[in-house]
Amino acid sequence: MALVDKHKVKRQRLDRICEGIRPQIMNGPMHPRPLVALLDGRDCTVEMPILKDLATVAFCDAQSTQEIHEKVLNEAVGAMMYHTITLTREDLEKFKALRIIIRIGSGYDNIDIKAAGELGIAVCNIPSAAVEETADSTLCHILNLYRRNTWLYQALREGTRVQSVEQIREVASGAARIRGETLGLIGFGRSGQAVAMRAKAFGFNVIFYDPYLQDGLERSLGVQRVYTLQDLLYQSDCVSLHCNLNEHNHHLINDFTIKQMRQGAFLVNSARGGLVDEKALAQALKEGRIRGAALDVHESEPFSFSQGPLKDAPNLICTPHTAWYSEQASLEMREAAATEIRRAITGRIPDSLRNCVNKEFFVTTAPWGVMEQQQPQVHPEINGAAYSRVNQTMVQAIATGGMQDKLYT
Repeated sequence: MALVDKHKVKRQRLDRICEGIRPQIMNGPMHPRPLVALLDGRDCTVEMPILKDLATVAFCDAQSTQEIHEKVLNEAVGAMMYHTITLTREDLEKFKALRIIIRIGSGYDNIDIKAAGELGIAVCNIPSAAVEETADSTLCHILNLYRRNTWLYQALREGTRVQSVEQIREVASGAARIRGETLGLIGFGRSGQAVAMRAKAFGFNVIFYDPYLQDGLERSLGVQRVYTLQDLLYQSDCVSLHCNLNEHNHHLINDFTIKQMRQGAFLVNSARGGLVDEKALAQALKEGRIRGAALDVHESEPFSFSQGPLKDAPNLICTPHTAWYSEQASLEMREAAATEIRRAITGRIPDSLRNCVNKEFFVTTAPWGVMEQQQPQVHPEINGAAYSRVNQTMVQAIATGGMQDKLYT
């Protein structure tokens, strides 16, 4: 067996780095382990069993890249993240070895996917994430607006006496019958369709607007399709949003479109906060042009009633971006995210990925370890060590293979 010149191999490795080509990522007892980081969470117990034979899994519990440990910025080849952190081009450029980002959820407007693609970073989402939970929560909001349960509860908590018919009329003013009302859905993907099926059971006439769908689906589901946003707004007693946020539909609901809605219509948003101009909504609620609104998502999160344009708006229900959550949905999303990371490590990026949302921005595809970079970047040795908290810039990993915690300052 020929002897291996370790110094020669090391020189060849350095030459490849200088040429802007990432070295092959290899696994096994004699090779470095890739580092995969959960950016805005503090629990890796679901992800680690799926990835432990291939990678070291770490968590950062960060709200911005300023809070992410330098070792993750330098060495993480994979990242998983929720909606609570934003990655701009400037943020993405801080990661020196990153190859894939998994958004644990369906929306990805908090990631600059074009910049990521140009930097050789694949971005994936979980499009089936929490569809049932989101639909259930949306329908709860719709029913609440029609039957005013939240306001009735608040009245009792505040000591309001409800005994006579006149008192009932006063405290329940605004409650409306559901059967026969028209529910308009903007966007008719998975969550929109799930809401439609639930709403039909309550007696809603369901219409939808979605310019990206082919004709025919409406017939199979027993709903009506309209072909302009104006038609949907004009016909709907309640409008519910179920579309992703992009550069074309920011503030889709604004002063102009609100004026096209029926007088006294309801508005529900469980999709993305940026779809609604909250200043325009607040004014419409105060003027009574919109009878009531329910928002699970907001332009600025975390949401606070004490700040922003909605603080004095009447007939408003707000929840803290929780429409998606159940223990079962959270588990399924995390398992899907870790599985997609595993698929990336063992395959090609982005070809091996099931839900890559920025393929169009890739210049080329190549195996995980040897893809050419758009600009030269140094790829440090990935050593798979486990981490502990260091002040505010914390990284703590779940040790694999009996490794001991090691502190990096």
